[in-house]
Amino acid sequence: MPATERPTSPRARRRRKDTGPAWTAPGEQATLVGFLDYLRDSIAGKVAGTPEPQVRTAGVPSGTSLLGLIKHLAHVERFYFLGEPIVDLRRTLRPDPQETVDGLLADYRETIARANEVVDGWIDLAGPAPRPPGRGLPPTRRWVLVHMIEETARHAGHADILREQIDGSTGR
Repeated sequence: MPATERPTSPRARRRRKDTGPAWTAPGEQATLVGFLDYLRDSIAGKVAGTPEPQVRTAGVPSGTSLLGLIKHLAHVERFYFLGEPIVDLRRTLRPDPQETVDGLLADYRETIARANEVVDGWIDLAGPAPRPPGRGLPPTRRWVLVHMIEETARHAGHADILREQIDGSTGR
């Protein structure tokens, strides 16, 4: 067999090249949203195609699962960008038995679209972000964008580990 025709192992076939975030339009807001969108796509990609029941099975003692991460991030996005309250933060990490991968991914993507519409209307990142009533002073829009990059990146890292435990899939 020629050297250029080496067989690949199943594990090697599951590796995807991490291309990194795409270049964004100039400006602070476009850069922040561009990085956030890259991370959103990354974590959604970890969940898509993961078989049942592994997608909802806790991979660590804390109970974290891939599907729980998507459900949680949708709730957190709605809280920070749309001003929707979260009644029980821990509950957002636990998918209900009737919730499906397709349904929660669709909800996450719809939430992202709605959040991005809100952000598109922001003219000044120093202005106050949406906040549910009775929650105190709102953070700045800049703080919300940076926090959501941090929150999504943290959970994308969790998703990387969980997915690799499930089927050896690595990369973004």
